[in-house]
Amino acid sequence: MLPRSLSRYLLPFAVLALASAFAFAACNGDDDGGRGTDISGAPELEDGVLNVGSDIAYAPFEFYQEGTETEDGLDIDLAIAIAEQLGVEIEFLNTGFDGIIPALQTEDFDILVSAMTITDERSEVIDFVPYITVGTGIVVPTGNPNNIQTLDDLCGLTVAVQVGTIQVDMLEEQNDSCDDPIEIVVFDTNPLAVADLRTGGADANFADFPVAAEDAAQSEGDLEVVETQIAPEAYGIGIRMESTELKDVIADAIQAIRDSGKYDEILEKWGLEAVALQ
Repeated sequence: MLPRSLSRYLLPFAVLALASAFAFAACNGDDDGGRGTDISGAPELEDGVLNVGSDIAYAPFEFYQEGTETEDGLDIDLAIAIAEQLGVEIEFLNTGFDGIIPALQTEDFDILVSAMTITDERSEVIDFVPYITVGTGIVVPTGNPNNIQTLDDLCGLTVAVQVGTIQVDMLEEQNDSCDDPIEIVVFDTNPLAVADLRTGGADANFADFPVAAEDAAQSEGDLEVVETQIAPEAYGIGIRMESTELKDVIADAIQAIRDSGKYDEILEKWGLEAVALQ
């Protein structure tokens, strides 16, 4: 124990050192759970949880690890990185794609991250923060028996596609220029559409290019993907129109993830460096 007379002189220095330590911790975010982005203006995050809606049946973007209920995929990793940047927990709510925008609007979750292309129609009802750019791909039986290379080549054929996707809109628009229209067969999920192709119910499957490539790779040689990507467009994180503060927070978090290199790491992990925002 120090003599009382010596303690008297050292005490002010100890207090000063302790105050400096607290100041240093504050500057480094240690007093807010390691948070790197200010979330104080976003009421949705006051509970300390980022609730994310996603249609978890669209590998490699979102899917369950085989035999488990563990979410995985590029979108899942990105959403987790955003939550870490914000210093909050994360919860995923599996939601059918055709109902995911209404579910966001009724506040079933805070944001949606579900391989959703930003379109004018969708932008009329919800807001978006872009995060990657992806085109559409055509999956065909190995050997491409109908020699499909472009949208025009789908005229007169049967195409399996997931409900609520931009691919349905693209096929319907293509039918305006087809002498022999495309028979569009719509399924609740993309895996069901791919299964229809594999069993001969359809001539092709139409999906986002990375998904199409993954489906072909996992088909045990039954399927292949046409090389050309069609109409690349930005994917966006969906946010309610009125959640302006949350939109700013999510945008700041994505920028921070990009600046740190974490964004590139996630894309590289999934072999999708080509879809990075420019």
